[in-house]
Formats: sequence, structure tokens, C-alpha cells
Amino acid sequence: MNTIIHASDTMFNSSSNGLLSFFSGNATQGVNDALNSALTIVSQSLQIPVIILLLAFLVFAIYTLGKLLSQYFSRKKVPVKLIENLIYSINQADSGEDIKNIINNADIQNSQKRVLSEIASSESLGTKSRETLARRLIENEEDKIEHELSKTDFITRIGPTLGLMGTLIPMGPGLAALGQGDVTALATAITVAFNTTVVGIASGAVGYLASKLRRRWYDQYLANLDALSDAILDRLDK
Repeated sequence: MNTIIHASDTMFNSSSNGLLSFFSGNATQGVNDALNSALTIVSQSLQIPVIILLLAFLVFAIYTLGKLLSQYFSRKKVPVKLIENLIYSINQADSGEDIKNIINNADIQNSQKRVLSEIASSESLGTKSRETLARRLIENEEDKIEHELSKTDFITRIGPTLGLMGTLIPMGPGLAALGQGDVTALATAITVAFNTTVVGIASGAVGYLASKLRRRWYDQYLANLDALSDAILDRLDK
């Protein structure tokens, strides 16, 4: 009798473990399938927004390239000799009005003339107040420059990233279609992948070129502005 009961318990435990293993395996597989389906839906839903953003980046890159060429041919190249002569002229000026006339007649950029004229007009202020005003005006110019450079820096970083996303997103369905023998769907996916890669890299390259050249121009711009503002402050302090 004990032998029969022991055998029954053994059979019950074996069958219970088998059922638990069966249901546990099915549950894990179901969770994996659900997660994979969710990831697929999310990644595929990003394809159209990524393509739209890449097209927008391409349009902005073309606009930036045209603007860069315009700035290159229209910008005033200020030699060091001109800055040197201006410093001597400012040092020999009799008043703030004379300094303003020197600045307005100089062959420098209009934005520099505006800042330097405001500094020259602060003759009635104290030394610290003039220095504070000059520093704030120059910082304002730096903020404008940083804001301008941030646009192309953004394209430089995000453009290739979007290009990579545009490459990987269609490859999943393309490889799945290849497993089913659908070569046409794979060819379409590869075409989309290559196109988005080219657009992303091209946008990033234009943004990098624009940022590189403009940063060099703006560094020279700020260096000349600092030198002339120091000369004006030094003359007004006498």
C-alpha cells in the first residue's frame, strides 16, 4: 500500500513540474514576443519623422551653404595694420566725439562701429561704469555669435545621428522580407537606408564646414573689437 502511495506522489510531482515548465516557457516566450512587437512598432513609427527631419536638415544645410558663400564674399577683411592705425588715432583723439568720428569712418564692420560708438559715448560715466558697459556690450556680441554657431553645431551633431537611424530602421523589415524570399522589399529598404545616410552625412558636413569657418571669422571679429574697445577705454580714462 505504501509503495502504491509513494508511486502516486512521484507521478503527481513529475506531472506538476512538467506543467509548470510548460506554462513558464510559454509565458516567457509570450513576453518576449510582446516586447519585440512593441520595439518593432516604435522603431517603424520613427521612420517617417526621421525622413522629414532629414529633409528639413538638408534644406537648412543648403540655405546655410548659400549664406556662408555670401558672407565669404561680402565680409570685410580687416588687416592688423588697420587696427594698429585705429588704435593710434583713438589715442590721439581729443574727445569722445572725435573717437566716434574715427570709428564711423573706419573700414570695419557696422556691428563693430555700433558697439564702439556706444563705448565712446560713455565719456560722462565713471571708469568702472564704462568698463562694465563695454564688457556687457561685448558679451552681447558673443551671445549673438554663440547663438548663430549653435544652429550649425546642432546640424553637425544630429544630422549624422538621424542618418544612422534612417539606415537601421528600414533594415529590420528588409531582412525579414529577405527571409521570406521578397527581394524587392529588401531592395527598397536598402535604397531608403542609403539615401538617409547620404543626406545625414551631407547635412553634418555642411554644418561642420560652416561652424569651422564662421568660428574663425568670429574669433578675429571679437579680437579686433576687444582691442579697439580697450583703446577707447584707455583714452577716455585720461
